Amino acid sequence: SKQKPISSGFQTNEYADAQLQEIVRKLRERATVYKEKLKDPVLSSPEGSPEASPSKKKPPPPPKEEKKEEKKEEAEAKPEEDHYCDMLCCKFKKPPLKKYREYLQLPDSIDSYTDRRYVAWLMLVTIAYNWNCWFIPLRFVFPYQTPSNTIYWVAVDIICDICYLCDLLIFQPRVQFLKGGDIISDKVEMKKFYHSSVKFRLDVISVLPFDVLYFFFGFNPAFRVNKMLKHNTFFEFNDRLEAILDKAYIYRVIRTTGYLLFILHVNACLYYWASDYEGLGSTRWVYDGEGNMYLRCYYWAVRTLITIGGLPEPQTLFEIIFQLLNFFLGVFVFSSLIGQMRDVIGAATAGQNYYRSCMDNTVSYMNTYSIPRLVQNRVRTWYEYTWDSQGMLDESELLEQMPVKMQLAIAIDVNFAIVNKVDLFKGCDTQMIYDMLLRLKSIVYLPGDFVCKKGEIGREMYIIKQGEVQVLGGPDGTKVLVTLKAGAVFGEISLLAAGGGNRRTANVVAHGFANLFILDKKTLNEILVHYPDSEKLLKKKAKVLLKAKGKPAPGPPVPQPRGLAGLFGPKQETPKMFKALLGGKGKEGLAKLLQLKREQDTEKKQGKKASKQKILKERKDEIDFTKTLKASDLLMLSEAENKPEKEEKKSVEPMTSSAPPAQNKGPTADTKPKPAVMKRETSKESLIISMSPSPTAGEGEILKVEIKEKKKK
Repeated sequence: SKQKPISSGFQTNEYADAQLQEIVRKLRERATVYKEKLKDPVLSSPEGSPEASPSKKKPPPPPKEEKKEEKKEEAEAKPEEDHYCDMLCCKFKKPPLKKYREYLQLPDSIDSYTDRRYVAWLMLVTIAYNWNCWFIPLRFVFPYQTPSNTIYWVAVDIICDICYLCDLLIFQPRVQFLKGGDIISDKVEMKKFYHSSVKFRLDVISVLPFDVLYFFFGFNPAFRVNKMLKHNTFFEFNDRLEAILDKAYIYRVIRTTGYLLFILHVNACLYYWASDYEGLGSTRWVYDGEGNMYLRCYYWAVRTLITIGGLPEPQTLFEIIFQLLNFFLGVFVFSSLIGQMRDVIGAATAGQNYYRSCMDNTVSYMNTYSIPRLVQNRVRTWYEYTWDSQGMLDESELLEQMPVKMQLAIAIDVNFAIVNKVDLFKGCDTQMIYDMLLRLKSIVYLPGDFVCKKGEIGREMYIIKQGEVQVLGGPDGTKVLVTLKAGAVFGEISLLAAGGGNRRTANVVAHGFANLFILDKKTLNEILVHYPDSEKLLKKKAKVLLKAKGKPAPGPPVPQPRGLAGLFGPKQETPKMFKALLGGKGKEGLAKLLQLKREQDTEKKQGKKASKQKILKERKDEIDFTKTLKASDLLMLSEAENKPEKEEKKSVEPMTSSAPPAQNKGPTADTKPKPAVMKRETSKESLIISMSPSPTAGEGEILKVEIKEKKKK
């Protein structure tokens, strides 16, 4: 139901109120529909989007987005079709016009150091300036400007004036400047700075239209002398051009030569003016009016300024004074230009001279100490290759002159991509890697040079910047195991190995000329002092690498048994303790084991316990007994064991000692004291075996075997 507006101090429009209520209702319905869509995205609302008001007909949002996407796709597809140009039988691709417009669009502020468009504009203004400098004196002195060709001279003058005016009004007020170390790019500030400079005053004077005086005094080029005051733009162009050229010394030589030619040009104009003042052909000294007037006067100017001589003598006072001034000016200018040319050429070849000086000093040193010719040739080869590849002998000397930030920027562009590939440094602090980049040293190796040898202590990591190295191995150390190319890394484990380094396991030789980066252990430790987290990470990685490196190489494969034996595992080796207990191999050891078992059972029945020391001694005697058995004794043993079964089943009489059998035989007649007897008896049925030491030294022990029948109870 529609709510009536509450009465207040002002009246409301009922129609407008009804429309607002309707809009609120539709918005609520729309919100309900979108809520349902969010709950179940598969469902779609059967109702269309609300219609726009009749005053503003706008397409609904979804179709509008679709149209935008279609337009983008068309815009992306059109360049591929429109950017091809058919000419005769050829079809070539040309950049779109839009890119040209964006490139040629004048920015709000111009960076005079980096903007190439500004340098191109300065070149155009410089051409206009040189036109005025060269042709204003020429047109003023020589009769080359005639009424028939004046219109052409004036047309070119107007074009030059337009260049001056555009530079004054459009380009120079947009040039950025430094103020207190900050780059000012505000329009108002840039205009104020330019308007307060001396350059602005000279530019204003250079564009003043003194050419209007042509209508009063005729077409005299002298009225355009003010155009030569725009020399600041000329020198600015020279500085900007030298900054962007790869070989700026070539332009310096050309510019110096241009200065010399321009001075000779001005001198030629002065000579023609002096000849015209004296009268052409009036004396031998002046120009006689024959031939090409400009070339004849230029020839005289060259011979005068360079003081070649052979000129006619001046006749009048004016000619003498003019000639003296010309000589003085020629000596000063020519000597200055020659000195400047020498400085330009010397600066251009300074690096080459330094290279030659270093090489000559090295060769002189080697000759002094009689270094072998082979070594001298390798040293010369290193100098030549290093200079040809780098243009300098040591890159670090050049970078040391720059601030650390600039050194880091150059090092990142040159070396970061290579160092970032090293697995050892992945996950480390980026700033730590930046510090490490500044410490890398570049070294050039000749073909066949050993980068590292097998067995030596490794304290460096190597990164291949250019060239290849080969890892040698095999029995004779000449087999090529692997070839590492640019971007590869080796020796990184040596950086974190304990004890000052680990030994190299193979020879690494340069295959051709190789340029390597080297990082030593001492440098890395100095860096890690400031990065403890990276140090912990590197230590963990080093442990993993060293553990992986220390694993033994897998041996030859064990042959698998055939048949059913393959179902069972390999037989385990007999424990050493059990081997010691057996004391032998085969049946002999087994018999002793059974014998000991029976003795233990007999002792348990009798209830007597022997001490541990006595048992060990008895075992030792038994082992000795087994070793001293003779063939006859073994035969008696075998006969006793072959008795009838009845006798074998009889119980064994307990024999605790070997004394009773010895007493039955009676004492011997020997008066010598009997040695202590260590006897061991083994009873089986009526078989009694006893052993006693021999009274004669060195004969071992005596074995006694007695067979008695046990009485039946």
